[in-house]
Formats: sequence, structure tokens, C-alpha cells
Amino acid sequence: MGNASPRDHLMKLLEPVVSAEGLDLEDVTVTQAGKRRLLRVIVDRDGGVSLDDVADVSQVVSAALDDANAMGQSAYTLEVSSPGVDRPLTEPRHWRRAAKRLVKAEMRDGSVVEGRVRSADESGVELDVDGADRRFDYQDLTRGRVQVEFRRFDDEDVDGDEG
Repeated sequence: MGNASPRDHLMKLLEPVVSAEGLDLEDVTVTQAGKRRLLRVIVDRDGGVSLDDVADVSQVVSAALDDANAMGQSAYTLEVSSPGVDRPLTEPRHWRRAAKRLVKAEMRDGSVVEGRVRSADESGVELDVDGADRRFDYQDLTRGRVQVEFRRFDDEDVDGDEG
């Protein structure tokens, strides 16, 4: 294993397994939970992840871990889930999956921009900032975060009228 961390080792082991299921491996963490360890595997894909997807990938991940004896002999709990809304947007696929969502983007120069994701490709993202589309290259961004909205932009505007 050399200088690779246990996380790096698990990422390298599980990435092809998760990819074969049509998902992206976003993160792996191992934490101590009493006498057991908790292994969290975060997966995602365009269009989101269903409970059936989580169940299917959980089985293949568990088998791969057992076959490689990656977690050793001590007990552990495997938890497979999709990323939460607070996951930082750091990869082009994260920005693409945030299409139509309101995001706050931190720039390398220290400024912050808030806007709605219009589109994203491999080199940058286009945001609607105050009604004007602006393009930002990923090299100019440090990360972004989806902002929680209680009323989505595509909800009908009722102007206070009911009925």
C-alpha cells in the first residue's frame, strides 16, 4: 500500500465496483463508532440515486470489501448513501447535477457570487447572477454550495392570491 492512506486504498478498491453499477464514487470515510467502525460510502449519478440503487451498490461494495479483506477482521457497519445538499461543488459533474439550483460560489480571489446554475461543462459553469448569465471557469472557483430554497424558482408565482 506504500504511502496511500486507508481512505485512498478504499477509494481505489471501490471506484471500479461502484462505476460498474453506473454510479460515481464521491467519498469514503471510516469512523469509530463505539467498538465498531462505520464505513460510509457516498455515491451519486446524473438524475440522482434511488433506494434500489443504494441497495444494489451496497451488496456489491460489501462483497468487494469481503473479497479483498479490506476492513480486516474487526466488525464494521457499511452505510451507502447519496451526498447531501451541503456537499461542496468541486467537480464538473457536481456543478452539472446542480442545474437549475441556486448556488453560492467562492472565487479564488476571495469574492463570493450567488446565482442559479444554467449549465456546466468540463471547463466551467454558467450562472444566472441577478438576471444576467455569467460564465465562470472552474480554475477561478474554489468551490460552491447549493443554497436551500423553500420555494423553488420554477414554482408558480401566486402573488399572494389563493383560490
